[in-house]
Amino acid sequence: MPEQKTAVITGASSGIGYAASIEMAKRGYQVYACARRLEPMEELKKYGVKTFTCDVTDLESVKKAKAYIEKETNGKLDVLYNNAGQSCTFPAIDVTDEQALQCFQANVLGPVRMTREFSSLLIEAKGIIVFTGSIAGIMPFPWGSIYGSTKAAIHQFAAVLHLEMKPFGVRVLNVITGGVKTNIADTRPFPETSVYACPELDASLIERRQMAAKNNPVSAEAYAKKVVDDIESSSNRLNVYRGTMATILPTLMAIIPRFIIEKFFSVKFKLLPLWAALQRKSSKKTD
Repeated sequence: MPEQKTAVITGASSGIGYAASIEMAKRGYQVYACARRLEPMEELKKYGVKTFTCDVTDLESVKKAKAYIEKETNGKLDVLYNNAGQSCTFPAIDVTDEQALQCFQANVLGPVRMTREFSSLLIEAKGIIVFTGSIAGIMPFPWGSIYGSTKAAIHQFAAVLHLEMKPFGVRVLNVITGGVKTNIADTRPFPETSVYACPELDASLIERRQMAAKNNPVSAEAYAKKVVDDIESSSNRLNVYRGTMATILPTLMAIIPRFIIEKFFSVKFKLLPLWAALQRKSSKKTD
C-alpha cells in the first residue's frame, strides 16, 4: 500500500487555504492546515485535517511549525502550499512603512521563510512547493502598488526557485490567481490627509475593492479543485492561471500598449471623475 502523502497549507483559516485543505484531504492527503488562529479551522477536523498555529511573519513560529511537521511526517513532506497573505489597497504615496512591511512580511518573507525552513523535508520527499500568485503582480491595478509588488516578487522568487530545485527533484508551482470568492479585500479607510482625499475617491475605492466580486469570481472550492489537479499533474510547469480573468488579463497586458490599458483602468475604476476633481482642487489652491 502506498504511503499516504502529506501537505502543509498556510493561511487555511478561510478562502483558498480552507478550500484547498478540504480538497486535498478528500483526495487522500494527510493535510496539516495552519493559520494564526485555530478557531476558524475547527471544522476542517471533520475531514481528517490536522490544524496548528503558525504565523508566517514570525521566524520562531515557522521553526516550531517545521519541527512539528518533521516529527509528524518522519522528515518528509510532499506538498508545501504557501497561501497565507494579506491585501494592501492604498495609493502608493500614502502607504506607511508599517503597512508596507506588514504586507511584505506576509506575502513575500513569509513564503520565503516557509520554503527555506521546510526545504529539507520537501527534498527528502521530492515534493512540490506551491505559491498563491496573483494577476495583481502583472496588472497595474490602481491603489494596488504594494500588494502588486509583493505578488510580482513572489512570481520572481518562484521562477528562480523552479530552476534551483531541479537537481533535487522538487517541483515549483506558481498559481497566478484571478477572481476568487474570498475575504482578502482590504477594508481599511484611506488616510484623511491623502492628497487624493475628496468625495470622488469613494467610488473609485469601492470599485477597486469590489473588483473580484463584480467580475463573476469562481468559488474557492472550484479554484482549489483546479489547483490540486495541477499539483497532482506530472507536468513541471512553473506558472498556471486559475480564477476569473487569470489568463486573459495577463495576455492583454502583454499585447496591448500600456497607455490603452491605463485608459481602460481609468474608466473601469472611475478614476476620470477623481482626476478631474483633484485638478479642480489644485486649481483653486493656485488662484
